[in-house]
Amino acid sequence: MSTVKSKKLQVGTDARATNNFTIYQPSTPDGTLRIGVGNADSPTEVGRFDSNGYVATNTPAFSAYKSSDQSLSANTQVKITFDTELHDNQSAYSSSRFTVPSGQGGIYLIGFNLVYSNAINVRCQGRIYKNGVSIVTTESYANVAGQDPNCTTTFLLPLIAGDYIEIYGYVTTVHSVRSVVNETFFWGYKLA
Repeated sequence: MSTVKSKKLQVGTDARATNNFTIYQPSTPDGTLRIGVGNADSPTEVGRFDSNGYVATNTPAFSAYKSSDQSLSANTQVKITFDTELHDNQSAYSSSRFTVPSGQGGIYLIGFNLVYSNAINVRCQGRIYKNGVSIVTTESYANVAGQDPNCTTTFLLPLIAGDYIEIYGYVTTVHSVRSVVNETFFWGYKLA
């Protein structure tokens, strides 16, 4: 029996590096075997094996909230600004928009919660927009003085690289979306 020793093994010879895979050991060995997309000279890690088995890496995840109230005009879809990031592990969240990074297409879990301030006799909506088109709507109705209705949802979405997600709000009379870190937020992460 013979032994082949190598730090990198490229699988595939396609002209486009993104169609090839590389199995490799990091330059400073740490007990892991890495899997990367791309040629052996510069793969992008997508997973690894260690003594416990397979561990996915570089899974996009983000969360953000509002830092100031946002007034919404009546009967108009308005993009909600979530201007304070809590987490963004791949720098894919910017300007209140999550954009799927290159090579990270898959199934994503996306969620949001909008709290409307002291709405009386008003219909409130929250919507997930994908690439500028409304695809999911949740609705609430307030008919009691002092009530702060909320619109919340969690949804699974198949996304490809470059797809972007934004959240929009809607009210039937002028009201504001509240800016409390644990009340008005937007988040998501890749499941598979």
